[in-house]
Amino acid sequence: MATEYAVHHLERVASTQDEARSRFDGRPCLVTATAQEAGRGRGGTGWVSAPRALATSVAFETWWPVDQVPLITLVAGLSAKRVLGPAVALKWPNDVLTESGEKVAGLLAERTGELVVMGMGVNLHWPDAPQGMAGLFRDDPGPEAGRRIATQWCEDLFAELAAGPEGFLPAEYEEVSATIGSVIAWEGGGPATAIGIDATGGLVVEGATGRQVLRSGQVHTVRPTTLTD
Repeated sequence: MATEYAVHHLERVASTQDEARSRFDGRPCLVTATAQEAGRGRGGTGWVSAPRALATSVAFETWWPVDQVPLITLVAGLSAKRVLGPAVALKWPNDVLTESGEKVAGLLAERTGELVVMGMGVNLHWPDAPQGMAGLFRDDPGPEAGRRIATQWCEDLFAELAAGPEGFLPAEYEEVSATIGSVIAWEGGGPATAIGIDATGGLVVEGATGRQVLRSGQVHTVRPTTLTD
C-alpha cells in the first residue's frame, strides 16, 4: 500500500527542511519550493542553487533501528538516481553528479528522535553554472518540472523505506556510484581506493594501511586524487 502524505507546494522559503519539520503533524509531509533563502547542505554548509531549481524535503517518522538511519541517505540517493535519469551518478554519500562530474543535486538527512527530514536540492537549469556545478536540463523545463520530480522521488523513497534496511542492496548502489573505483583522500587519511559499499552504507576503502570502512559523519571531503599525492 502506498504511503499517504501531505503535500505543500511553495515558492520561496527560508528552508524546506525547516518547513517540512514545522508542518509535520504525525502524517508524512512533502514540501517543495522553487527557491530557498537559507538552504543548507551537509555539515551546515550553505546551498547555492540554479536560477531554475527544486528544493524539496519530506518529513516522516521511521521505525528503522537507530544505527540504520544513516543508510536512508543512500536509499534516497538511489531514488534520486531513478527519478533524475541515466545521465547522472551518485557520489557517496550525498551528491548527484553529471556524467562529466559536475554536481547537479545534493541530499541532506536530519533526524530528531524518531522524526527524519530528508531533503534534496536539484539544479534544474543553469545556463552559466559555476565550475563544478551544472543543471539537469539543457533547456528550462518550466516551473512544473520540479514538483513532478519531487513527487516521484518522494513516492519512490517511501516504497524503498517500506522494505526496511534489509532492502538496501549495496551492489545496486555500487553500480551507479561515481565514487567506487576512485582513489580518494579524506580528512585524516588516505589515499586509498574506494572498493565498495557495506550493508550499512559505509564506504569501503583499501590502501597502504589495509581495508577500512568510512562513515559519512567522519568524512568531510572525498576527492579524486592519485596514490602518490
